[in-house]
Amino acid sequence: MKKINFLLFLLVAGLYAQDQEKPKEYSIEQFYENTRIGGGSFSDDETKLLISSDKSGIFNLYEINIEDGTQTAVTNSEKESYFAVDYVPGSDDILYSADKGGNEIDHLYIYKPDGTSKDLTPGENEKASFAGWSKDNQYMYYLSNKRNPQFFDLYRMKVGTWEPELLYKNNEGYTVAGISESGKYLALTKSISTSENKLFLLNRDNDAMKEISEPGFSYSPTGFNQDETELYYTTNQGGEFSRLMSFEIGSNKSEVLYETNWDVMYSSLSENDTYRVIAINEDGTNKLIMWENATREPMELPDIKDGNIVSAGFSESEDLLRLTVGTSKTPNNIYVYKLKSKKLKKLTNTLNPEIDPHDLVSAEVVRYESFDGLEIPAIYYKPINASENNKVPALVWVHGGPGGQSRVGYSALIQYLVNHGYAVLAVNNRGSSGYGASFYKMDDKNHGEKDLQDVIYGKKWLTSQDYINKDQIGIIGGSYGGYMTMAAMTFEPEEFEVGVNIFGVTNWLRTLRSIPPYWEAFKNALYEELGDPNTSDSIRLKKISPLFHAENVKNPIMVLQGANDPRVLQVESDEIVEAVKANNVPVEYMIFPDEGHGFIKKENEIKGYRQIRIFLDKYLKNEDVTMPEKALKN
Repeated sequence: MKKINFLLFLLVAGLYAQDQEKPKEYSIEQFYENTRIGGGSFSDDETKLLISSDKSGIFNLYEINIEDGTQTAVTNSEKESYFAVDYVPGSDDILYSADKGGNEIDHLYIYKPDGTSKDLTPGENEKASFAGWSKDNQYMYYLSNKRNPQFFDLYRMKVGTWEPELLYKNNEGYTVAGISESGKYLALTKSISTSENKLFLLNRDNDAMKEISEPGFSYSPTGFNQDETELYYTTNQGGEFSRLMSFEIGSNKSEVLYETNWDVMYSSLSENDTYRVIAINEDGTNKLIMWENATREPMELPDIKDGNIVSAGFSESEDLLRLTVGTSKTPNNIYVYKLKSKKLKKLTNTLNPEIDPHDLVSAEVVRYESFDGLEIPAIYYKPINASENNKVPALVWVHGGPGGQSRVGYSALIQYLVNHGYAVLAVNNRGSSGYGASFYKMDDKNHGEKDLQDVIYGKKWLTSQDYINKDQIGIIGGSYGGYMTMAAMTFEPEEFEVGVNIFGVTNWLRTLRSIPPYWEAFKNALYEELGDPNTSDSIRLKKISPLFHAENVKNPIMVLQGANDPRVLQVESDEIVEAVKANNVPVEYMIFPDEGHGFIKKENEIKGYRQIRIFLDKYLKNEDVTMPEKALKN
């Protein structure tokens, strides 16, 4: 939904057309021999980085030796994914998070060097998240909904004893979005709609609350300075795009620190406030700037060609900067930049060495006009050997959300499909983030209508390319993109030859009534955008729900679903599959019993995404795929 989400899975496209020779084709297994990584916390002595990696087929904890780049597995889970949080200050203990089978009920765990681990938040339905360390490193701050499943309270635990202590009881539906190092100040937000919220500063010493926000805008805290005299935040107040601001706590005055004609995505200070990094979402790619905080003078940063800087983090000494960078041809890699010597070291190589990146394609940003003249941005992949004499089939890809964004980065599934001859246009229909506040709000209470037309006009753009087979264009998407896929197949049944729905909403009434309890603080904002299913809005919600119009579906569909999905329940996919089957339309359905909203395990991705290609080859390319050995191999 319209919310920043880690599993929110970033989906993009690319172009590489320097020559018309057919690239080498790779199997789905080869694409998923790539490695996904996340995290990147420095150890106390700054000789190691703690990361998460799915090198084993499932996410586990690893340590990287910064000097030589060697990786050592810390855990060897075979069932649940473990995600690195941080080293515990002053020790070799490790903090990590995990849920059960993708149910999103995350717990925090301590892993000790002797191989034992302890669940710090063991409540059966307790969802917890790390919120930082105290300035003296004696306490861990974290958020938990164990007291009230609907809202997250702020707790701390003494390092070593790990006994919880309630610091802030959240009865008003706020989100604790920032904590000063001493814990004195809290930055609180409250959602009004998906494009508007309020920002408050709470002084815990005297319970005084100040509102920093003004009505009609979006605010996101980015932290406090070390002296706790300033709060930093981003907001689109005063323009279309989010800019970085400082709020001086003593004078109650705000100041613009940085602004440009794109959204500031994130910003952070080094340990002693010496340096600041700022990431800008520039047309679907993160660009990073860094300055010395005292003077705001820009500093030199290394140039990584085609690089999308996903995240950055300073070491405690302020000597090192960890960069997590992806490109459209390679998954995210971790680099360490030495600030004094200005030397950049690449520590990981996540692309399967069997794959030649020259056989893959780079991302190209394109734009086209929709039905009403609105310019729609998109990310495009064109197969290397596509030409007027070698026409190729195509897919319109729709991102998740609503409010997500297709961005320049790496997608193994998209590269796999393009490598096997499918052009992919990842549209950023109205309502997508990254293109200004007005564009973001254009689909409010208009889902399945104008945004769907943006998608269809993406298809029209594809048909205008002389190397696209105009009779072989399908649609694919996950989550909200899965909804848009089924909306297209239901409400515009003549447009797309096939549809691939990956855990997409098909019944908005049920989905909006079955929101997880821990989304309570965001529920009204979601209703404000999509409609309240308990009011007269239910009439429109039923009208735009594909399930109630499934008799219109004429062309083949494929549906993939995680059984533990708390956002789009399995019953959504069960029912649409049965309803479309009643039309005597070909339907393929895959359920993964150990996945949630987004597939994490490599074996499931290989199984599911291989089947997507077989489905597309059969119903879009109209190829004979009756040879299972050949089909399964590639």
